[in-house]
Formats: sequence, C-alpha cells, structure tokens
Amino acid sequence: MIEISAFKWVPPFARGLVKDLRVRWALEEAGLPYRSRTIDFVEQGTDAYRALQPFAQVPFYREEDLVLFESGAIVLRIARRSDALMPADEAGRDRATSWMFAALNSLEPAIQGLADIDLFNAEEDWAKARRPQAEAYVRQRLTQLSERLDGDDYLDGRFTAGDLMMTTVLRDLRQTELVSEYANLAAYQARCEARPAFARALDAQMADFTGDPPG
Repeated sequence: MIEISAFKWVPPFARGLVKDLRVRWALEEAGLPYRSRTIDFVEQGTDAYRALQPFAQVPFYREEDLVLFESGAIVLRIARRSDALMPADEAGRDRATSWMFAALNSLEPAIQGLADIDLFNAEEDWAKARRPQAEAYVRQRLTQLSERLDGDDYLDGRFTAGDLMMTTVLRDLRQTELVSEYANLAAYQARCEARPAFARALDAQMADFTGDPPG
C-alpha cells in the first residue's frame, strides 16, 4: 500500500495547510488506498527520515521500492494514473501539468512570502516595511489568475491536478481577505474545496493531529 508521511502535531493555524493535504487529496480523487505515517519533530531530523525526505519535510511517498519527495512530484505521479486528475489527451495532460507548475512557481512563492510575514514575523520592523510590497506582489498574481479564469469553473475546462494544486496554494492566504476580493477566485476555491475527495483528505489530515506539541 502507498505510504505517506505527515506530522503528528502542528500549531492550529497550520492545520489544513500542511503539504501532505495535496497528496491525500490526489490519492482520494484517484481512488488509491494509502496509509499515513505520522512523525514528530525529533524523527523529522533523523538520518533515517532524511533518507526518505532529504530536506526533512513532509510528505514523502513510498510505493513498493519507489520513494518520492516534493508534493508536486508526488501529485504528478498520482495524476498520471487517474482520469479524475488528468485528461485523456496528451495536450490536455500537458496543460494540466503547466497549471501545476504555475501554482508552485508563479503563485506559491509570493503567497508563502506574505504568509511568512503575517504568521511568523508580523511585529518585526523589517516585516512591517516589507509587507506592502509583498501584498502588492500577491495581488498582481491573483489579478492575473482571476483574469485567466474569467468566468470559467476551472483553469482548463474541467477539474484537473492543476486545479487541485492551485487550490491548495490559495488556501495559504486564509489569514487574509485577499482571495475574497476576487469573486471568481473565491467561487473557484469554494468549488474545488466542495469536492468530496477534498473533504475526505482534510478530515484525514486533521485526524492525524493527535500528538503533543514539542516540549
């Protein structure tokens, strides 16, 4: 059976955002059974864990002799095996892959930069000075995404792994009201999160947070 790693504990603000969520969601969409291996912060730094995930992050993905890391690469592997996540035609699959990369490369760095300021450094002088520029960069990307989506339900005609990845990236803005300023983006995110597979994935991640905080 497929095995993925996940945290036993994260602060409440991070629950529902840890990147194993996107892998769980892809597995649920594809109908592939899996089990989660929960780790604590001590195990995270061990040589044994880093042999599976070189950067000591989550998740890793293990299926028989294959071990992968980086959520984008893992979701891509799962998507290639699922009609629910990839169109049947080659061009459609390539476009879905492009949107996966766009979420990870064109939007996530900007969004994560703003989240790092808001959640970890909000009271620092440098963060207060940097935040207007960081927010402006996020707005630029959201505007571009909104214009591209226009009145469509999904990024390329139907739900794909590109929409899955984009939605998980947009969720990292939940400490702000930025997405809600774009009616079509807010509706798009809600539409994707209304999928039963997303609800199952989120419930599974939340159920794994049973460990105690590091002491």
